[in-house]
Amino acid sequence: MKTRCSHVLVRVNDLHRAVDDYRRLGFQVDYATPRERAQHAHVWFSDGPVIELLTTPANARWFKWPIDLIAGRGAGRRMVGWSACGEGFCDLAVVTDSGLFDATRKTLCAAGIPIGRAVRWRRRRADGSEARFSFAYPRDPALPFMVSPYQPRQHPATIRHANGASRLSRVRLGAPVERHAEIRRIIGDDPTIVLEDAPSSGVRTIELTGLTETLDPALLHGATIRAASAEQDCK
Repeated sequence: MKTRCSHVLVRVNDLHRAVDDYRRLGFQVDYATPRERAQHAHVWFSDGPVIELLTTPANARWFKWPIDLIAGRGAGRRMVGWSACGEGFCDLAVVTDSGLFDATRKTLCAAGIPIGRAVRWRRRRADGSEARFSFAYPRDPALPFMVSPYQPRQHPATIRHANGASRLSRVRLGAPVERHAEIRRIIGDDPTIVLEDAPSSGVRTIELTGLTETLDPALLHGATIRAASAEQDCK
């Protein structure tokens, strides 16, 4: 079983404002769907993990049970948690190798990590094209969730961020020590994800290779984003 970091989720109160702010910080940001109905936007890099900005409805708690019916037990609790956490990092997704999504999910369930049903999803992009992928949520919302590779591949062939960022090279994920073993079963050995001791579970900081500017925290909507170290930049 092999997984790697797919994307870091940043919950924001107002998606359009957040997109504008991240663009002011020098990021190229693309809406995941047509702008007028978008709930997600992406900061893509040419390869590797991405940053996903997302918003949630103000009455998200009323969707808990319907979401559980659609995406399996625990999915509603997770999404309600996104809404309740305020702005900032709210989740982490890992992606499986192509064609191994279902097998990976079954392996994790057999290892004692209950995971909801695999949901097959389609998303109509702003340019009219369609992206297809699957996702599955562990019953425990403190654990990262799984996605399959996008079909077709969504990473742009070329992309340029005015602030110099070229890659999301490090995700610092905090969790109590007693949770590390089960988290490692999900995140695998991807060196992008650094698991650290912390009183609660969640993404703490992300680091970007090539970033040449100090980012204004007031425009990051609760996220902590820093430049990668010179050592990381050389890898």
